[in-house]
Amino acid sequence: MSHILDSRGMTMREALGAAADRWADDPLFIAPPHAGRDWDPDGRTLTYRQIQNRADRIAAALHIAGFGPGHRIALDLENRPEHIVWVFAAAAVGVSVVPINPDLRPAEVAYILTDSRPCMAVVAASRTKAFGEANHMQCAETHRPIRVLTLEKLDMEELQLPTPPGAYPGIKVTPDLEACLIYTSGTTGKPKGCIISQAYGLEIGRWYAITEGVLNFQEGDRLYNPLPLFHVNALFLSFFGMLHMGGAQIQPQRFSRAAWWRDIRECRATVAHYLGVVIPVLMAGEPEEDEKNHALRVMMGAGVEPSLHRPAEERFGVLLVEGWGMTEMCRALVADTEPRMIDTRAIGRPREGLEVQVWDERCREVPRGRPGEMVLRSAGPDPKLGFFSGYLNKEEATAEAWKGGWFHTGDTVTMDESGMVFFVDRKKNIIRRSGENIAAAEVEACLLDHPACATVAVIAVEDEIRDEEVMACVTLKTGWAQDAATAEALFAHVFERLAYYKAPGWLRFFDDLPVTGTQKIQKHALFAEGEAPTDRALDFRGRKKRDAA
Repeated sequence: MSHILDSRGMTMREALGAAADRWADDPLFIAPPHAGRDWDPDGRTLTYRQIQNRADRIAAALHIAGFGPGHRIALDLENRPEHIVWVFAAAAVGVSVVPINPDLRPAEVAYILTDSRPCMAVVAASRTKAFGEANHMQCAETHRPIRVLTLEKLDMEELQLPTPPGAYPGIKVTPDLEACLIYTSGTTGKPKGCIISQAYGLEIGRWYAITEGVLNFQEGDRLYNPLPLFHVNALFLSFFGMLHMGGAQIQPQRFSRAAWWRDIRECRATVAHYLGVVIPVLMAGEPEEDEKNHALRVMMGAGVEPSLHRPAEERFGVLLVEGWGMTEMCRALVADTEPRMIDTRAIGRPREGLEVQVWDERCREVPRGRPGEMVLRSAGPDPKLGFFSGYLNKEEATAEAWKGGWFHTGDTVTMDESGMVFFVDRKKNIIRRSGENIAAAEVEACLLDHPACATVAVIAVEDEIRDEEVMACVTLKTGWAQDAATAEALFAHVFERLAYYKAPGWLRFFDDLPVTGTQKIQKHALFAEGEAPTDRALDFRGRKKRDAA
């Protein structure tokens, strides 16, 4: 695989420069056409050299203004190509970026801003109002307003940036510097900022690019990824995978069943990414005459139901490869070598350089075939090589994650004699809905702020389209009725305060919730044996829409 760029020991700017020297005029980022979009409705393509030149121009302005290692810039740019440009520009001078999820409510964004302390933000015009509210909220706590630059008003030819607080420390830009803070849900209810170094970001892409199974990436591949650039999948795994091999990332605004096959055909995609929601939605549509009229060689993702795996491959004429990864460690496991065991929940076998074990609650390896928590480490003298650098401002959580010298994933799996790992369940109190991790504790805390709620337990229930859905089990205070009006008020309370996808899709009233001797709610004992959790529950799934927020 001599065409693969070897980025080991490089900074992100050095890797981009090396790639641009090889594939200068080849496309690196493709935004497909999208009618009605407020930017480039006809689409846009940026080559390797164009991204390098634009990033270098911004990097020069950042340096002149005094930005350097220790500074952070928030990016609220959705899936625009400028997001990628600013990531490289910041990395070139040792600045870290904090990508913002545009679906978050202002209070949620304010928490991230307060925790990460960026000294500047680059925001799309469509996001200025919401970001401004968040900025005002965080300023009330930190007394440090963040200078906001509106993307559309930036003069790229004469870019003038504000002077950041603190003098430029003059630290040399090295691969181990922080490049990005990606916030991921935690069991404590508040998101945790995962510190991503430049070396980590590059290693994710290199590891992905050298996959040799049925993925078998080729020089010049075009990878269609409908996932957001504020997640590690699109920003690092697939994008830097393409960077390492002269490929291009095709980045739509978001997943759309209507646009999926059209974009893939028109942009000549050879690989596509999916999450669990994509395959059921595509399969739910009526078969189209030209569904197999594409150049896709393989689709890679996670969470497809085994009962849909084989029918989807046959219907669409493309292999589906299941894998596993997380923000803290995205040198993905991939079930890409035969037998792929597509009728099971197989997620891959360990590759050379990565060790995987299955542990019980006493940190002991369990026999093959027995369920336990998946733990990981890099082979060799540094077990943390290729992992995140820790959780921002949460040293204890970081130490807990590395208890026993292995990284604890929080996922329950089994492993067979061949080394194949099979996903069983999530040990952590996390709900996985359409690719989004939702902390049950965060939703519980929000519901308990409503005057009607006495106690609440938020759980995951299976959903045939979205993998899992949020269900709230609620007891009420005296004077409140267990009726549709109260349920409506509780749903609206959460929907107005948290991202739309975090609101309860199901809500069920209880007279009492089962508790332990120490008054901890026993979620496993909420329902009688054989009872469906959604029996007697009110269904709000149809109300959980982004545009309704």
